[in-house]
Amino acid sequence: MKSLKLVAVVSAVLLSPLGPSISWASGDHNDKNHAMPGVAKSASDVTNTAKAASLSDGEVRKIDKDAKKITLKHGELKNLDMPAMTMVFQVKDAALLDKVKVGDKVKFKAEKLSAGFAVSEIEVAK
Repeated sequence: MKSLKLVAVVSAVLLSPLGPSISWASGDHNDKNHAMPGVAKSASDVTNTAKAASLSDGEVRKIDKDAKKITLKHGELKNLDMPAMTMVFQVKDAALLDKVKVGDKVKFKAEKLSAGFAVSEIEVAK
């Protein structure tokens, strides 16, 4: 008899908070009234957020199209464990240099190569 009462009490305790959770979970999470702050709403939002997080901030100081190089004043490059500074980067694709001009605030991704560092992505910051 004690075990039956124990099962009833445990069941009541465990099941009571699930009622509201189950009805909330079945709702439409894309509804603005139910969206959680700071939570991306779509796969593209998640992709864009992840991409932005992987890019570093910088400012274009010089562009040398003939040498396929760009000089950037940049903040910390977390992926390279590098502090903020101004330095010259190679570019993986010369077409990247057509996207920016001297003075532009940019978001970029730099990678370590055997012969130095290269910018593999760059876009004007919004």
